[in-house]
Amino acid sequence: MTSTTDKIRGSANEAIGRLRRRIGKATGSPAMQGRGAIQEAKGKGQKALGGAKRIVENALKRATSAAHWPR
Repeated sequence: MTSTTDKIRGSANEAIGRLRRRIGKATGSPAMQGRGAIQEAKGKGQKALGGAKRIVENALKRATSAAHWPR
C-alpha cells in the first residue's frame, strides 16, 4: 500500500473505532467498547505507518536525484 492509502484506511479505522467505542458506552457493552478501542488504535498505527512511508519515499527521492546530479 502507498503512504496515502495507509493514511486513508487509518483515518477510516480510527473513526469507526471511535464510533464503536461510543456505541458500546451508550449501550453498556464493554466488549463493544474494547473492540472500538482496538480498532481506533489500529487506525492510529496505520496513519503513523503512512507518515513513515512518506518520509522514506521523500528521502529516497532526494537520494536518487542527488546521485544523478550532473557534475
